Amino acid sequence: MNLKAARQRQKAFRDANRRAKRPDRDDVARVALFWLIRRAIEMGQQMELEKFQSKIVSMLADQGFDERESDAVFDDLVAKYRTGGLPFRRKIHLIYPDGFDEED
Repeated sequence: MNLKAARQRQKAFRDANRRAKRPDRDDVARVALFWLIRRAIEMGQQMELEKFQSKIVSMLADQGFDERESDAVFDDLVAKYRTGGLPFRRKIHLIYPDGFDEED
């Protein structure tokens, strides 16, 4: 299969998923991580959260990411998620698939 055909096939796949309002693995992972961190914070499970962070940072380092940078990114996420509220933007294209109308 040539590159152009592969790109067209991938675009068709993404378009079909968008029409079906099907989340991709990154969407699921993002929401799952938020839920896990918020739950640990709300339940006062600081030690469990630290163990989780240590494991995630170790796995990122095994992939070649800088360990200190990975730790800093995780710390930033915990600080952001600690404030409450959903840190995600609404997916307007999913809520209004035919376009946003001022009267909606």
